Order: sequence, then C-alpha cells, then structure tokens
Amino acid sequence: MGEPRKAIEYYEQALVIDRKIGDRRGEGNALGNLGVAYRQLGEPRKAIEYYEQQLMIVREIGDQPGEANGLMNTGNAYLDLGEAKQAIEYHEQALQIFREISNRRGEGNALGNLGSAYYKLGNTRRAIEYYEQALVIDREICFRRGQGLNLWNMALALDRLGEREKAITHAEAALKVREQIASPIAEKVRQKLAEWRSSADG
Repeated sequence: MGEPRKAIEYYEQALVIDRKIGDRRGEGNALGNLGVAYRQLGEPRKAIEYYEQQLMIVREIGDQPGEANGLMNTGNAYLDLGEAKQAIEYHEQALQIFREISNRRGEGNALGNLGSAYYKLGNTRRAIEYYEQALVIDREICFRRGQGLNLWNMALALDRLGEREKAITHAEAALKVREQIASPIAEKVRQKLAEWRSSADG
C-alpha cells in the first residue's frame, strides 16, 4: 500500500499549489487523483468525498470529459460499497456525456460498468446486454483490454444463468485476448476454465 500513500502526499501538495495559484483545472485533477488513490487503498467513501469536490469544479469550468470521468469514478466507488443502484445513476450520467462528446472508449467503459452494476443487483440478463454493447465498441476501437474484460464478465454472467457451455466459449475468447496482451488476470481465467471444463466432463 506504499504507492497510493506516496501518491496521496504528492496530490495533496499539488492541490495546495493549484489552489494558491487559482488553477481550477489543476485543482480538479488533483482532487480526482486523490479519489483514485483512496479507492486503491480500499477507502471508497473517502474517494467519493474527493470525487464530489472534483465534480463541482469540472462542472463549473465546463470540462465535460473531466465530468464524465468523475461520474464514472464515483459510480465505481459506490459499486465497491455494494450500492449498485447509486452506481447505476452515476454511470448513466457518464454514459450520456461520453455519447454527447463522441468519446467511444469512455462510452464502452460506462456500458461495461453498467453491466457490472446490474450484475451486482442480480439482474444478470440486463448485465449481459450492457456487456454486449460494450464489447461491440471495444472491437470497433480495437481496445483489447476492454474486450478481454467484457468477454470474461459475460462468461461469469452466463454461468450464473446456468449456461455453462456459452460461459466456457466466452471465457476461452477472454483468455485468448488476455494472453495476447499479457494480462496478469489471464491465470484467474485459466483456473476458472479448468474448473468449468472438469465439472462439464464429470
């Protein structure tokens, strides 16, 4: 946990300087970065406090990309807290802005996050719909990490629905992508695939 703590020191210093010189954009960035660092430390409530301060500033200065990212980060922090309905509200707002500014990568991320929130709510079919929409965009813009993530999330959702064969197919596709990009999560996918295959054989 040393790295986030060190980052927090740096961002706090940056925040002091940005406030002293009246750099509102810099202040917003520092607040958002503090939120990210506290979320990495496993302190989502503290992260949300910083994200909310960031959102006030980016709205004031008309920074739409900053607002969309801030909304998405806040939604993820609420999801960490298990507050999926609250997370959905933030991700829907982020999605709307990303579409307005034609940010396809952001749009794909927001759709994938909505999928995760609905999955946590237990609305698995709705989650799959969002993962599928995100996957279409990830393929269109050649975002490999997003493809691997959404294929894997779809595999877990399909397995929850009792569709083991489809789950295995999606997990295999996810593994292929993750191996190509040398993702550290590839091993987790490999282990789950082996578990599913052995139960299918049995």
